[in-house]
Amino acid sequence: MEAKVLDSWVLAEFATPEALVSATQQMREKGFQGMDTYSPYPLHGGSEALGLPPSRMPFIALGGGLTGMVTALTMQTWMNTIDYPLNVGGRPLLSLPAWVPITFELSVLFAAFGIFFGLLGLSKLPQPYHPAFESEEFRSASTHGYWLSIPHPTGTDAADVKNQLTALGATHVTMVSGENE
Repeated sequence: MEAKVLDSWVLAEFATPEALVSATQQMREKGFQGMDTYSPYPLHGGSEALGLPPSRMPFIALGGGLTGMVTALTMQTWMNTIDYPLNVGGRPLLSLPAWVPITFELSVLFAAFGIFFGLLGLSKLPQPYHPAFESEEFRSASTHGYWLSIPHPTGTDAADVKNQLTALGATHVTMVSGENE
């Protein structure tokens, strides 16, 4: 079966993080959508330059913490008052102060799980393959390179996009494409 080219991207490397953020902002102002930046560490102003919405991670962490709190209280209530009621020293069966440590620990645990899995989901990780990974030059994105990728519709001329990126200070511009059967 013949392979079809599904998507292609124009990759551009910049010398400094400031040049990458500036170029990203200018390309977004020109109307390019779906761009992404790659660098060895998070860039100050990178999210704003890409036009990303505010992070949903605080709400995911709050949801995880509240789920853990409700789980702990429900579990302790059921165990201590219904499943195995045990009267210790005349204390009431429903004793909230005694349940604080378990409730706190499960809230923290569930919040941590929420953050971990929420981050994986929002970042679309793990991503074992992307056509950009095939570019030999792109390997510098994990050590010292600052890259910008711009999705490029198949069948159109990428030379204009390459010229615009070069004019913005890109030190290296290349095009990669993804193939699928």
